[in-house]
Amino acid sequence: MKHIILFTFCLIFSTTYAQIINEKKITSEVSEVTVFIKDAQITRKKTIDLQQGITILKFINLSPFIDAKSIQVKANGNLTVLSVNHQQNYIDKLDKQQEVLDLELKSEDLASKINLEKTYLDILKEELAFLQENRTIGGKNQELSVTNLKEASNFYGTKLTALKLKEIDIIKKLETLNNSKSDIDLQIKTLTSQKEFPNGEILVKIDSKNYNKADFELSYLVGNSSWFPSYDIRAKTINEPIEIIYKANVKQDTKVDWTNVKLNLSSANPNNSGVAPELKTYYLNYNTLPPTYNLTSNEITGKVLDEQGLPLPGVNVLVEGTTIGTSTDFDGNYSITIPNYSSQLTFSYIGYINQTSAIRQSPLNIQLQEDITALDEVVVIGYGTSSKRRKSVNEALSGRVGGINIKEASSTPIPANQVVKQTTVDFAIDIPYSVKSDNKSYTVDMANYQLPADYNYICVPKIEKDAFLIAEVSDWEKYNLLEGEANLFFEDTYVGKTLLDTRYASDTLKISLGRDKNVSVKREKVKDFTTKQFIGSKKEDNRAWTILVKNNKNQTINMSIFDQVPVSTLEEIKVDITEMTKAEHDKDTGEITWDFSINPKETKTMNLNYSIKYPKDKNLVIE
Repeated sequence: MKHIILFTFCLIFSTTYAQIINEKKITSEVSEVTVFIKDAQITRKKTIDLQQGITILKFINLSPFIDAKSIQVKANGNLTVLSVNHQQNYIDKLDKQQEVLDLELKSEDLASKINLEKTYLDILKEELAFLQENRTIGGKNQELSVTNLKEASNFYGTKLTALKLKEIDIIKKLETLNNSKSDIDLQIKTLTSQKEFPNGEILVKIDSKNYNKADFELSYLVGNSSWFPSYDIRAKTINEPIEIIYKANVKQDTKVDWTNVKLNLSSANPNNSGVAPELKTYYLNYNTLPPTYNLTSNEITGKVLDEQGLPLPGVNVLVEGTTIGTSTDFDGNYSITIPNYSSQLTFSYIGYINQTSAIRQSPLNIQLQEDITALDEVVVIGYGTSSKRRKSVNEALSGRVGGINIKEASSTPIPANQVVKQTTVDFAIDIPYSVKSDNKSYTVDMANYQLPADYNYICVPKIEKDAFLIAEVSDWEKYNLLEGEANLFFEDTYVGKTLLDTRYASDTLKISLGRDKNVSVKREKVKDFTTKQFIGSKKEDNRAWTILVKNNKNQTINMSIFDQVPVSTLEEIKVDITEMTKAEHDKDTGEITWDFSINPKETKTMNLNYSIKYPKDKNLVIE
């Protein structure tokens, strides 16, 4: 009987011991980051000593903004990955940066000094009130002498003066302290949001066949990170290649610094625009107006505020549907150059709800609302093998966690395929790079290109009388350029901003290099030819325009002038061009184009005459 009891006890003890699963905390470093236009993929690598049996590896001190569905774990060695769980540790918060901690201490110290000065001010006001309430000199039965009056007057005046001067001094101190505290609080907001975030953790359950070392690679998608391209475009003369400096503006606030990582980037006139205007088709019909052009800059400015009306620095501002972006400065101000006919801007900032606003005017001011949605506490994704012995584990995990798909995974590396599309390009930075989690924009120079270009001036004098220099680049596709803002430098002078817009480019990429005041263009209506007459049942309106172009430069230039005639949408309305001085006419859009070269100091004249015939009982609004 004793042997049976002892055997039973040993069996229970061994079974209980076998159910105890070893848990091991793993700290790791970010080794590789692929930043997308929005979000980033993080890769961590770690070599771990494993015991035989089942172990839970808890990867700690991760970002709280992990997309759990994107987690992948790869491992080599004689082991099997049983499951992968993601959770948030609300007890062990992520450590704040030392710079933020120092600023918060300064803010608290200033708050204490402000409260102390307010207390002094309250005491001072009590003294003033007491002094003013006891200004009566002498009593009912006491005779008031001149000497007593002088002494009382001197005392009251001296005391009141001292108290008032002290009050002014305290108010000045309060103003200085409040300004200092406001500056520090704004700096804290620049570095990071004021919220405390949990510690992200990933739990990897593995079964090791023996004692061994294994190499683990952990990858996942994380939010609050982004990049957008920008350029410096330099043209010294119209006889030399154009220089394009390709830059990436990277920022992140994932709460984890990226230190010396392999960085990959993937795309999934200060006051005058450098973007050349475009004509709208002039459709002609009864009771319709000619197209109008509101001559406004393509630059949109504004300010982004929080719910309390305080500026938000570091807010991402993107032109909807493009990679054209910028971010707000320390005072919450932004400035962005937009393509023609763009209609929306998207604003995003950590801890706030993303907002998309229609572009109706400039300045466009935005007030973001705080996002009070709580972070999901646990999201689980399981990984297993296809062996029959592990099938029950997969089924059990699927049964415990509703809505989770257990994906099959082996210990061999998961193959990755790079897909290059017309608007999707990957860039690998050759040297290790560091990006702090401070919501600041870090500029990475990716490439410097010398591109052969053909230069041409264009002008649409109906809209804008300035001539724009256009560089036309062939074979631009091989440079993997994305749309983005560009700083313009022409003849070693900064001339403003333009857009490098590759979305609609065909064989030739056209880059607007801004305005050139040395080319003058005038468009005038010829009054002698602007007539109206009646012929039978028809009315005929005649219009005539003269365009004068003068080249004030010291070299010959190529020039294109664009104008238009109306396009009839009814058979009873006839539009006839009587003169257009060697121009090309697009009958579908009504666009008139003159292409020519013009010598230094030369002046050229173009004429455009057209007539419109329509029933005399109808009315047309004609330009």
